Amino acid sequence: MSPATFTAMCSANASTPRRWDGTPARTPRPRSLRVTPDSPTRLVRSAQPGRCPDCGNRVDWHPRTDADDRAVGLHPQELPVAAVPAVSRWHVSFGIAHPAHDGTPWCRIPHTALCPARSAPAALTPQLTALRRHLALHTRRLINNGALTTRATPPAPEATQSCRPARPIAQLLSVRYIASHPVDAIQCVAQTRQRHRCTRPVLDDHAPPGTWTLAPTTLLGRRTPSLSLPVGRMAVYDLTHLPYTEQLRWRHQHCPGHAASSAADLVLTEWELFDPRLHHQHIHPRLPSTRTQHQGT
Repeated sequence: MSPATFTAMCSANASTPRRWDGTPARTPRPRSLRVTPDSPTRLVRSAQPGRCPDCGNRVDWHPRTDADDRAVGLHPQELPVAAVPAVSRWHVSFGIAHPAHDGTPWCRIPHTALCPARSAPAALTPQLTALRRHLALHTRRLINNGALTTRATPPAPEATQSCRPARPIAQLLSVRYIASHPVDAIQCVAQTRQRHRCTRPVLDDHAPPGTWTLAPTTLLGRRTPSLSLPVGRMAVYDLTHLPYTEQLRWRHQHCPGHAASSAADLVLTEWELFDPRLHHQHIHPRLPSTRTQHQGT
């Protein structure tokens, strides 16, 4: 070996980090999560972190496999199976929450069973009681620091029934849904480049809005014999006259900027299938006021 070759090898070895045995210590390049183009959902299959609006403690939201279409909020830490009642045991597999035990010594528990802002379940083990007390102390600390404000008493339904439905009923793609927020407060669920949730609303001034109409409480061909509805017609935010792409944008809960974007969804959509038997308290027999209709709320 020539001196020049030996010098070149030594300099290369000196510049490359090595492990104790002399092998190169190569750090794998980090890769960001990507959504498969043929995936049925654009939501990344991982826990969607959030905060409980009542107590301020952390909650991990997961899609679920039971009949309920809504995501379930689980306590972020695993607990021993012996400390959790059988009816409250959940396990997570590939980002999906299953309401059962998977045979391991650990399980997950819904946050509602531990939330200090709710009434305590009838039977709590000593470990769950101590954990609930710890969450209550954290809630009190957030309130004292001004990071959490307790919910004010909602106004009487008669005062807001005709002006701004808190949970409006929308009709799009020939299906009726009920929203979790007023129409102008429905937020985009797409992820921004800063890996935060988009703050823009779905309702946009530069996009065609829906119209408030009075529609039958039950769709044609559907009857609810076990329910005596107080009214035969209700206020519905109708989007069926919009183009298919616009209705699909509303269904995906995207702002116009993320309508055709490949960005993943950061949280689940907040639409629920409207059922007159379950959501009868949100039925409004009168249209919103003229000013509210113009704003889309």
